[in-house]
Amino acid sequence: MSAGEWRLITGWSRPRTYQPSTKFFPPSQLRRMRGCEQVAAVCYRVHNNSIEFLLVQTRGGRWTFPKGSAEPGLTHAQAAALEAFEEAGVHGRMEEASFTRYVRRKRGPQDSGAPEIAFNAHLCEVLWLGPPQESDRNPTWFPADKAKRRLLEDRAPEYGAELARVVDRAAIRIQRLRNGTSATDALQKVHFTIGNARKIAARTKAFRTIKRNR
Repeated sequence: MSAGEWRLITGWSRPRTYQPSTKFFPPSQLRRMRGCEQVAAVCYRVHNNSIEFLLVQTRGGRWTFPKGSAEPGLTHAQAAALEAFEEAGVHGRMEEASFTRYVRRKRGPQDSGAPEIAFNAHLCEVLWLGPPQESDRNPTWFPADKAKRRLLEDRAPEYGAELARVVDRAAIRIQRLRNGTSATDALQKVHFTIGNARKIAARTKAFRTIKRNR
């Protein structure tokens, strides 16, 4: 694989059964739900036979996974890869299928109807790191236990616990991949180049600017 190349790995874990939904939402609630679907890149490496996770800092100083909105025209895996590249300078291999989801309730009035943000978490094996495109993110490697402690800090207990569970699920998934026991042994490789990432980043930045100015 060339130095500036992403490989997005596509695979199926097991067949899923979908049932039609009978729940309906009024237009006002649908407008509130827009933008609540996001993606996260759970980035890892195996160092000295131990799994380490790459976290970045928010502008408020809390540690988190590289994450952002599901961008128009991109798969969730591509959007997660773009966030990992922009926030942490990650070059690596991303799984196309999300291995878990987690939810954060938006801050606001103590209202049970407050909108929730759902994150589709994608596993990313980091091959090497370049300079992040975003400043003040401070990408840092942590062993699994320390990563969970960092994710618990300065957060509502229930949300911090949900982030810690993502680390546990990721560790199980990584061990299965390393042991060859995953059902996704036959994987289709899709190239995602850093040149494409820059073009996508410029396009999505322009899209956000237009949206804000409307």
